Amino acid sequence: MAETASFLRYFPYEEPYEHQREAMGRISDALADGRDVLFEGACGTGKTLASLVPALEYAEREDKTVVITTNVHQQTRQFIEEARAITDQQPLRTVVFRGKGSMCHIDVGYEECQALRDTTRQLVEQESELAELEEREAELLDAAQDGNERAAEARSSVMDELESVEEGVEALREESNVCERFYANLTEDTDDFYAWLNDDVRTPDDVYEYAERAGYCGYELLKEGMEGVDLVICNYHHLLDPMIREQFFRWVGRDPEDVVAVFDEAHNIEEAARDHASRELTETTLTGALEELEDVDDYRVEAAERVVGAYRTALERTYDGALSIGAREAVGDDWEDLAIENEEGRDDLTLAFLDAYEGPGFRADLEEALNLGATLDRRYQEQYKDGETTTRKECRVLQAAGFIDEWIDGSDAAAAYPVVSVRRDDAGVYGRAELYACLPRSVTEPLFAELHASVLMSATLRPFDVLSDVLGVGGDDEPLTMAYGEQFPESRRRTYAVDIPALFASTRDDPGTQETVTEMLSDAVEFTPGNTLVFFPSYAEAERYYHRVEGSATPYLDRPGVRAQELKEEFVADDDGVLFTSLWGTLAEGVSYDGDDARTVVVVGVPYPHLDDRTEAVQRAYATAFGGDEDAGWQYAVEVPTVRKTRQALGRVVRSPEDFGVRILLDERYTQRNARELGDYSVFGSFPEEERAEHIDIDPGKLKYAMLNFYADMDAWDGDPPTP
Repeated sequence: MAETASFLRYFPYEEPYEHQREAMGRISDALADGRDVLFEGACGTGKTLASLVPALEYAEREDKTVVITTNVHQQTRQFIEEARAITDQQPLRTVVFRGKGSMCHIDVGYEECQALRDTTRQLVEQESELAELEEREAELLDAAQDGNERAAEARSSVMDELESVEEGVEALREESNVCERFYANLTEDTDDFYAWLNDDVRTPDDVYEYAERAGYCGYELLKEGMEGVDLVICNYHHLLDPMIREQFFRWVGRDPEDVVAVFDEAHNIEEAARDHASRELTETTLTGALEELEDVDDYRVEAAERVVGAYRTALERTYDGALSIGAREAVGDDWEDLAIENEEGRDDLTLAFLDAYEGPGFRADLEEALNLGATLDRRYQEQYKDGETTTRKECRVLQAAGFIDEWIDGSDAAAAYPVVSVRRDDAGVYGRAELYACLPRSVTEPLFAELHASVLMSATLRPFDVLSDVLGVGGDDEPLTMAYGEQFPESRRRTYAVDIPALFASTRDDPGTQETVTEMLSDAVEFTPGNTLVFFPSYAEAERYYHRVEGSATPYLDRPGVRAQELKEEFVADDDGVLFTSLWGTLAEGVSYDGDDARTVVVVGVPYPHLDDRTEAVQRAYATAFGGDEDAGWQYAVEVPTVRKTRQALGRVVRSPEDFGVRILLDERYTQRNARELGDYSVFGSFPEEERAEHIDIDPGKLKYAMLNFYADMDAWDGDPPTP
């Protein structure tokens, strides 16, 4: 094991926990071997510092950079606090990086920004050249006035060049689009900014406000300030998006093999990677591409029109054919998936495209469309840079042709699932084609292979073999795995598995089932001295019981599409509230409910996600990828993610050694006593062993007595407790 004294220089507090010290030593050794780490730790294990401290020490010793990343805003704030604490005792250059979208002072898109940067840099370069020529002309003038004939001749040549450069500068200033903030970055003294940036750990908001006052572009300053730093704090997409990742490493000034990456909330990587790997194209983009071609004079236009027009026709025919009678009128504002799989082989959209296409050969036409799109895209870039247009035009032809090219080959691949969706806007119903990525390792495996090493940490990573298989962690070497369970006193928490009939989707509308659940929730709320969190398989189920559960506690309902942070703040400010929400919403993980914020958490049923066509496609893809085992497909795609979500929800309460609370699992599938009888329906065995050991099987009628006794032992009641 590594010498602890070497990395403890970066530990910002008096003394680490014993398990924390052990974890740091094991991670330090793994990094020295270039080995990936899968690190599960319950709340209170100090995962962040246990990962960050040895990574920083190793990076300093071996001249590397540490990148710590998450997709949870609250965790980003914690990283900043930890980095500031480390910096107080050990010099550390840290940059907290955020994407351009939230940092742009003039609110332009990526392509426009790129064109503005190019033109602005060109202007600055020409102005610099002009200043040099003016200085040279003045020197030659002095020499010529002293009688130097050669200087007079040289001055004449410089004057000609000077006139040409002056005209160029004037043209750029008057006719081209320039970003004045980026111009200030390039022409003014920014030393004070970088001194300020490196003096502490600055947030992106801090940088934005500084730049706003000074007239700079904060995003570009931040990019320039990243090179050679010790630590970068950023969002997942800076590493998971292959295009952004390449630029990101260039800004940091590091090759991937010189980067140690720490992923927090790493159980979320799978879904985030799937989002980055999926591709989509709307019917409006196809229509825009055809309209764009109407104004183009080029020999490749007819080829592009044939292939893009055929695909748009095919998309419309496909969703028209998939919508049953009357279904078109029922289409709403949200995208609705339609089944397009075809038992004969290729999907309905591909078959419709092949049927609609008329021409010498769609692959040749597609190649012409791609080339034309690239030409048009370059033209739009130059037009914006030269000031011919006030906005940077997007090339719909390139977008459409690029997607169609991916679809032709990708829609038949096991790693992707072809989907057609429809929605309604003011103009009517329109469609979207999507290649939904089933196997996220197509994104993650190359990333882990090129980094020096990665540490993936979360409170819910197990089973490690599933995570490793799904993400492709470790490459040829097995990753180091380690897990640390609950660190707070077991006497201050209870986990009850309530033996009520399994809440299968098919029984949720049963009046008897609803009555049982209502009674259990009413007991849980009544016998909680404080706030109660209740998680359901869906928002619809949450709303159902929001209206059914009655009592003195104030009810709060989380709804989809509504900002949850304000609701959460109202709830935690209460002292006798009950929050109804979906386990698949934003309040089930990455959100702390400390102390009185929430005392009891209830998970109603086994909250499997809606088993739609996409989920089934992921199951098939996993089954194929792992030897054709259908059970593995279900386990990898559905059961493991669901149990991880459940474990995350249970972790919302009991967040410190002084805290206490009750966790309730409301379904017989969580009980040990029914595990053998239920067989594959039981999820008891899917929990880690030490967590299963804390599951207390309990009959429905005894739940309120158990809660009453536990909270009485905790001296939690303000006044007399309720009477059963």
